[in-house]
Amino acid sequence: MTMNEFLGDPRNLTMLMDYYQLTMSNGYLSHGYKDTIVYFDMFFRKIPDKGGFAIACGLEAVVKYIENLKFHEEDIEFLRDKKIFSEDFLDYLRNFKFTCDVWAVPEGTVIFPNEPIITVRGPILEAQLIETMVLLTINHQSLIATKTNRIVRAAQGRNIMEFGSRRAQGYDGAIYGARAAYIAGAIGSSNVYTDKEMGIPAIGTMAHSWVQLFGDEYEAFKAYAETYPDNCTLLVDTYNVLRSGIPNAIKVSKEVLEPLGKRLKGIRLDSGDMAYLSKECRRILDEEGLWDCKIVASNSLDEFIIKDLISQGAYIDTFGVGERLITSKSEPVFGGVYKLVAVEENGEIAPRIKLSENVEKVTNPHYKGLWRLYEGKTGKAIADILTLHDENIDETKPYVLFDPVFTWKKKVVENFTAKKLQVKIFEKGQLVYNLPNIEEIKDYCREEVNSLWDELKRFENPHNYYVDLSEKLWKIKNDLIEQYRDKI
Repeated sequence: MTMNEFLGDPRNLTMLMDYYQLTMSNGYLSHGYKDTIVYFDMFFRKIPDKGGFAIACGLEAVVKYIENLKFHEEDIEFLRDKKIFSEDFLDYLRNFKFTCDVWAVPEGTVIFPNEPIITVRGPILEAQLIETMVLLTINHQSLIATKTNRIVRAAQGRNIMEFGSRRAQGYDGAIYGARAAYIAGAIGSSNVYTDKEMGIPAIGTMAHSWVQLFGDEYEAFKAYAETYPDNCTLLVDTYNVLRSGIPNAIKVSKEVLEPLGKRLKGIRLDSGDMAYLSKECRRILDEEGLWDCKIVASNSLDEFIIKDLISQGAYIDTFGVGERLITSKSEPVFGGVYKLVAVEENGEIAPRIKLSENVEKVTNPHYKGLWRLYEGKTGKAIADILTLHDENIDETKPYVLFDPVFTWKKKVVENFTAKKLQVKIFEKGQLVYNLPNIEEIKDYCREEVNSLWDELKRFENPHNYYVDLSEKLWKIKNDLIEQYRDKI
């Protein structure tokens, strides 16, 4: 499947980039930088919703984009009409071939601010041209995966269904959002396309229009039960849940399903006081012997509403979550950036840094390694360490963690294991990574979240996870800050 097919879009997406990527690349070429080898990091600065961690997602789409990156003649003619690009640059685009090395954390990895999610090494023109697609892809899917996992955790083992396609910000938002949601713990999606193309289970029952069409609620429920006796979930709030919906659902169960040896699978609430109604529905269903009938709730839910419903004793087995998940309504921007961190000069790697009066915008320079330390006894994550690319962490010796800003804050860890998080994806433009299937990514994501301490999973004031620099990397960063200090 091509990237365009993956997006459900027949158009060529190579030109989906910011204009400055082209103007800069044209300038790099004209000034003799075409073959200059550089390093870019894609990372993010702030965890959405003031959470304790985020989840990386979207790598598969980045891979598909890169594999299909090609400038067509119509693209060349479009750029020629701008009358600012040299013919040498247009020829370069016409014969474009991606030859970079790319490293990334696998999809489903728990990530923290200022860590390289993706690292690109290669000629400056190639590395620059993929910037926008790397960012928009990883930013969007990581945002939705992070939001979904918050909702899944709020549900405390109850099922979460992704119901947001009709409220998504565009068809690709619906498709990729459903994918990210499934990876992060949703059991399926209302989106049929993602079932057909990605194997994400399509889930759904009926709309109020089904009940309204029949005129009589009982007849509507009866017709549905006769059509789907093995999978009958009835929407009971079209008129009145307790006086009409539940009595009619029970009647259909007794008169239509049970004579066939079937059971009413569930009822769905889509309005009203979910806590009160679910308790009353559960009581009535149990009294009628329908103890195994599940209660599904939907209607503008998010992690906070779900958490409140559970704390109020609501009897809800499954939550259908739509607009607040698929748009990450509470904080709809992930904020990932793509920054130059090093340049190869005379066979050596020369670090580069971006400074700012805003401390959070000062970058971590150099070609780096990203490590995670796990406690030997529990297997829980202790800290992440950014090192120089050729540094190793010796598991047989105590390791000193220190705050990169408040350096007097130190902690010595022992009896730990160290794991390098990034894996190689492309080598000289060739894919060298076996893309896992979506079920493998989902399982890996679950394992990643389970490796975190509960204190890090709090919605309010989560524990501040250690993301530290090795002493060598810290010194290089500090020296660069001192070098450019007078220019800040």
